[in-house]
Amino acid sequence: MSAEGGNKAVVAALLANMGIAVTKFVAFFLTGVSSMLAEAIHSVADAGNQGLLLLGGKRAQKDATEEHPFGYGRERYVYSFIVSIVLFSVRGLFALYEAYHKYHEIHAAHGHPDDSILDSRWWWVPPVVLAVAIVLEGLSFRTAIIETNKVKGSSTFPQFIRRAKQPELPVILLEDLAALLGLVLAFVAVVLALVTENLYFDVAGTALIGVLLVVVACVLGIETKSLLLGESASVPAQRRIVEALAGTEGVERVIHIKTLHLGPEELLVAAKIGVRTASSAQDVAAVIDAAERSVRAAEATAQVIYLEPDIYRADHVPDERPAPPAPAGH
Repeated sequence: MSAEGGNKAVVAALLANMGIAVTKFVAFFLTGVSSMLAEAIHSVADAGNQGLLLLGGKRAQKDATEEHPFGYGRERYVYSFIVSIVLFSVRGLFALYEAYHKYHEIHAAHGHPDDSILDSRWWWVPPVVLAVAIVLEGLSFRTAIIETNKVKGSSTFPQFIRRAKQPELPVILLEDLAALLGLVLAFVAVVLALVTENLYFDVAGTALIGVLLVVVACVLGIETKSLLLGESASVPAQRRIVEALAGTEGVERVIHIKTLHLGPEELLVAAKIGVRTASSAQDVAAVIDAAERSVRAAEATAQVIYLEPDIYRADHVPDERPAPPAPAGH
């Protein structure tokens, strides 16, 4: 998958969150509803997160240097991990703090603070703003789903999030889902507070939003940490590479193979291949060149390839990862 689909979803989410944040802040200043403030902060953090994703994609395009000979492809993973931290701290923990603060404020006022929405002539603003925000966030989420459907194949959405090597779409999917559910929670909480004149519903809504965001941030952090540590190619990609190597004339056997994603679209392949015992150095070099061409033709992401020729002996197999890989999960 190219980064184009991911960038389209990121830009759609960025534009939606910038507009939503402005309307939420206006609603909060008019009414003082804590759910609106929490949601406004969430939208600002979301917009910042999308900016970080775009920045990471831009920095990942830098050319390799002597200090970083394999390039900067993992910058996209680094910024995605930062997004998960922002999601956890700025959004999730702030919402929980706001719920705690609002609870004590309402409790001290015996359930009815002087500046509550119940006494404001702007009581209708939060439900309207939240309803509009739900529509806008839904459109952004729809864009993310459409772009994901183009590349996820037969995988389910949870499987795609777990297995994707490109971080942008999984991040946007989780962020938009959390934002949409958070808006629904805030809408229900505000409506219940207005109908029942019980502001503790507002507190409960804010707290539930915080819990939701912390959970999503933890899931996102775990997945991006795995990418940062370095993941191998997917099982289908490894299978294509092994078949390409084994099908090259002069390769007797693929003894072992290791792969590592240097970036979402850049794969390092290191393999030991068995060659004929009577081969000359010139023959071996020709076999390696042909094998590299076969691998690149079979798997476009295989950009860095190191092949070590060896004589295969059944009684002495190196203690390395064998090939081909078993068809297992991520």
